[in-house]
Amino acid sequence: MNVWSTPSNITSTTACGVDAQNVSAAESPSVVASNTQSSQTRLAHVATTADAPTIAALDIGTNSFHMVIAKAVSNGFEVITREKETVRIGHGAGEMKELDPAAIDRGVACLERMRHLAESHGAEMRAVATSAIREARNRSEFIKRAKKEAGISIETISGIEEARLIHLGVLHGIGNHEDSMFVCDIGGGSTEVVVGNGDEMLLARSFKIGAVRLTDRFFGSATLHPSAVPSCRAFVKSTLMILQSEVQALGYDLAVCSSGTAETVARIIQQKSGKPEPTSMNRFHFTAQDVAEVVEDLTGCATVEERREKFGIDQKRAEIILAGAIILEAIADTYGISTFTFSDYALREGVLIDTLHRRGIGPENSAGDASLRSVKLLAERCDDRPEHSENVARIAVTLFDALASHLISDSEDRRLLEYAALLANVGVVISHSKHHLHSYYVIRNSELVGLADHDIEIIAQVARYHRKGLPKNEHPEFARLGDADKHRVELLAGILRIAVGLDRTQDGRVKKVKTQITDDEVLISFAPSKKLDNELNVYSAMERRSLLERVMNRRVRVTTD
Repeated sequence: MNVWSTPSNITSTTACGVDAQNVSAAESPSVVASNTQSSQTRLAHVATTADAPTIAALDIGTNSFHMVIAKAVSNGFEVITREKETVRIGHGAGEMKELDPAAIDRGVACLERMRHLAESHGAEMRAVATSAIREARNRSEFIKRAKKEAGISIETISGIEEARLIHLGVLHGIGNHEDSMFVCDIGGGSTEVVVGNGDEMLLARSFKIGAVRLTDRFFGSATLHPSAVPSCRAFVKSTLMILQSEVQALGYDLAVCSSGTAETVARIIQQKSGKPEPTSMNRFHFTAQDVAEVVEDLTGCATVEERREKFGIDQKRAEIILAGAIILEAIADTYGISTFTFSDYALREGVLIDTLHRRGIGPENSAGDASLRSVKLLAERCDDRPEHSENVARIAVTLFDALASHLISDSEDRRLLEYAALLANVGVVISHSKHHLHSYYVIRNSELVGLADHDIEIIAQVARYHRKGLPKNEHPEFARLGDADKHRVELLAGILRIAVGLDRTQDGRVKKVKTQITDDEVLISFAPSKKLDNELNVYSAMERRSLLERVMNRRVRVTTD
């Protein structure tokens, strides 16, 4: 189970204690909520400019692959098209520790079709993978084939990052930034639960309970076994119960559910009401009692085929809907939810919005730079001299900018260098001795939202090499990297080591650095303080220059102006 909250120390997994009533949305049950715009136009919509980016956000889920292609407009985006394919990549894989070869084949073939569709719209692709991929021992096989055969690079995101992106999508789908919100998203392999206040995510957890996973475990037989439903209910409630006190302490004004299971349950409830089907299910309200009745109706069907015929749902959804509905029922019961609001924005829209945020565009009321906030929160908790780390980060990115035209670097490297500098000393929370080694461990085992697992690994390794020994293949973590990533770590760590040396006095006396580059030398200089000695800073930077010299194939010299 992945955990994220606002802990006061590194070992805590509980949110800050807040006395608040657990209040659910006081809205009428089983009614269409509003005449709001469809998801394609919900965000502020103005004429697009010719150079506005078109983004394809792809959610590689355990049950289905979902893609939304949208064009950025002022203060939002306009959806061009959506695509969904039930791949069931996590099906039949036991506890999802291994991807079945046939499932990998299906997944790669689907990705290739998705890429062709994105290309037809001139869209840049961003693909994220969730539970089934992140848990599989052989995930590298799928990821490599996706890159080679389908031409898609995949980010494998953590459960907490998945929760953050879902929250971001739901926030804009519901369009309510004023009220505190409980969000649940029932996927094929996992269920994410978030409590947020406006843009701020207060608490998030990812549970290894999903519609596909529980179907494989409890409902694998051709006909429904009498003990299957009570056994599944008991298992789900025992899993969710661990979060009950924290949710009650934080409280919420509105309870929202998203994704396929919630939409199917909502549609069954809407059909039972006898009212005309709405154009969009977004913001459709239904009660916990409605959910319980759906579970009872589903349980009354002895076979999957009976479910499919009775409720008019497709075969693959009919196979897993009972398990998914039981999860939703248990969420309502465990967290005291009386009314749900459905959001048709979820992970893929969150990915889309997050991508726009990274480019400095997108909807108002954004969550801001979630990754930087997460990094700073970890630094505040674990670094005993965060102001020193901030000085080092400032110097490091200045050096990076000055050297950029002479470097082979990735567009994200500057950001990763800044984060590594801010987190280089978090290992002191364990011990000052060999704290660079501890920093690697702390970073790798912390939930840094807004960052892919691969990015976190690079940050952790750059932080690990900010002092003492240089990167070498005898170090297991470094040896596992590909050649391009080894170069990234050496380059960024080389810059960071000099930045650390330039703030050796840990008081920010080195304000600005200048860089001159020739064919055989990099000269780094700074204006000396008239009142403070600068010798130690120059000496320390010179002592740490060897890695950057090796990467740039130039002599490095540090001096005062």
